[in-house]
Amino acid sequence: MRIGVDYYPEQWNRELWKYDADLMEKTGVRYVRMGEFAWSRLEPRDGEFCFEWLDEVISIFARHNIGVIMCTPTSCPPLWMYETYPDIARVGADGNRIQTGIRAHRCINAPMFLYYAKRITEILAKRYANTRAIVAWQIDNEIEAYPCTCEVCRGLFRDWLLDKHDTLENINAAFGNSVWSGEYSDISQIQPPTAYPKAWQNPALCLEYSRFSSDMAVKFINDMATIIKCANPNARVTTNVWFSENTPDFYKLFDLLDFVSYDNYPPVLISDDEGEIYSHSFQLDLMRGVKQSNFWVMEQLSGPTGSWMPMSPTPRPGQIKGYALQAMAHGADTVIHFRWRTANTGAEMYWHGLLDHSNIIGRRFKEFADLCRTAAKLSVIETTQIVSEIAILYSPDNDWAFGIQPQTDGFDYIEQLKLLHSSFTRYGANVDIISPTADLSRYKAVIAPAMYIYEKGATENIYRYVIKGGTVVMTNRSGVKDQNNNCIMEPLPTVYRELIGAEITEYDPIGSLEQTIEDFSGSRFTCTAWCDILEPTTARAYAEYKDTFYEGSAAVTMNRYCSGVAYYIGTVCNHKFYDSFAANIMKQTGIPRLMELPRGVEVTTRTNGADDYIFFFNNTEKEVHITLPKAMYSIIDGGDREKLCLKPFDMDIVRK
Repeated sequence: MRIGVDYYPEQWNRELWKYDADLMEKTGVRYVRMGEFAWSRLEPRDGEFCFEWLDEVISIFARHNIGVIMCTPTSCPPLWMYETYPDIARVGADGNRIQTGIRAHRCINAPMFLYYAKRITEILAKRYANTRAIVAWQIDNEIEAYPCTCEVCRGLFRDWLLDKHDTLENINAAFGNSVWSGEYSDISQIQPPTAYPKAWQNPALCLEYSRFSSDMAVKFINDMATIIKCANPNARVTTNVWFSENTPDFYKLFDLLDFVSYDNYPPVLISDDEGEIYSHSFQLDLMRGVKQSNFWVMEQLSGPTGSWMPMSPTPRPGQIKGYALQAMAHGADTVIHFRWRTANTGAEMYWHGLLDHSNIIGRRFKEFADLCRTAAKLSVIETTQIVSEIAILYSPDNDWAFGIQPQTDGFDYIEQLKLLHSSFTRYGANVDIISPTADLSRYKAVIAPAMYIYEKGATENIYRYVIKGGTVVMTNRSGVKDQNNNCIMEPLPTVYRELIGAEITEYDPIGSLEQTIEDFSGSRFTCTAWCDILEPTTARAYAEYKDTFYEGSAAVTMNRYCSGVAYYIGTVCNHKFYDSFAANIMKQTGIPRLMELPRGVEVTTRTNGADDYIFFFNNTEKEVHITLPKAMYSIIDGGDREKLCLKPFDMDIVRK
């Protein structure tokens, strides 16, 4: 397992380079990531290139047996480019060009930006094609589905729509443009969404623009990857992502890349509210599920964060090491910490690294060094994978659509996924988060929350899975919209009605109000946000509402369909309901459960097919004690263990 750091040699005096490389080697750093913000140093003037400093840095790290992750610098064009070609800057939803001066404000479709981006990428790729020290390439930095509205993007959007819908008449029909006299009579009238709130605008237009913007980000990344692969077909190429305001379609983004990379910043403060989900295990499982393969972390929490907001509290003792190991437990094979040194200049000077401004080795650095020593012991799990019996379906279309038209106060698509994920993982189950069109055949249970936007392939996939004996769990706001983000004129949940064996006679968007449901065993739970009033046809009530005018109506149903079973949760509950529900699903499907885990202890298993390695992570601020079912060998400390004593944010790994 490899530990690395983000390093910015262009920001430091060259006397520090060798000093830092020496200290990295002694500490156990395996990889450095560099270059993503260095375009002005690599090309200080148009066509004037300066690579000698980068050659020197790479050679220094090569002599210390530290691999280099080379980044293309296209996120930050030099100021001379903005000055010469001001139209490379993005245009906002208000029609005004975005003011430059910080990063990532270029339009990735602007012809002159693309010319220079391809040129610098090609020159870098050819220059370092045979450099053995380079272990991987990262394209750009934290790419988003940027909603640019410049004339180039407007034209590309119109072409994209015509390619998809063929004619202007079809676009009018897909958008439902008879509303508010919005029908196009000429292609030039098609405009991106404006600066008005999205909920005020045509939801079909808004969803298509999200799809288009994502496709443009995918195209840009793939074009750059092709350039690198042409120079070196054996190069391993990725890009790093995070959950942003303009999150692209991860499945498409990484489809042609070699592996997924994620920027991981878990919260340092643990909530006292047992129902609040603070763990980043959901995001980690989603990243692993994008390609259904192990992934890398390109930026990992190293200190207090602060740049676009006031500084956060510093990581608590154990979090630097514990959260890196948590990422590994969920499928990360490489974890790169942001950053080696805290910047002394620039806007990110308070987004702290491992070495503070004082240049003195402190508590966080010592903990990082301990992490490096621990990671060196984990070579035995480098060839392992995570095998899951439970899958949760994540859809970019649904994510975008709920952002366009929020349903009610307290209703959040991702939070519903997190609630279900948290409840299944609290019993020690591995959980994959995957595309709705992925192969479902190997899972004993599939969770399909809020399948809001109809997608033919996804719907058929879910039906096929249940017909062949699978167990699916669906939730409220499923089958609401067609593929164009328009409501379907059928009883909800429309295309899933036969599968769940029930109809929704009415719904109640209760927002922040709280109500009560009671399940088949007599247990009562609090629900909020949304209430589907269900009328079973072939299904049975799993839980019923206990108050308001629909008291006694089904809130949760269970239906046997062909050889499988379909559950439908018509409301949003507190974590206690999902914990109980997940336990029942796992019992019914034969998925093993760990029933005595203290809350906040996360258990995952990685396997190589012969041996299983179980990760126990204490994601709390309290010491916990766990009795194992039998004596197991600890990979971390050596020796057999019958009991585990985990300090706050501590982890042990045992061989089953």
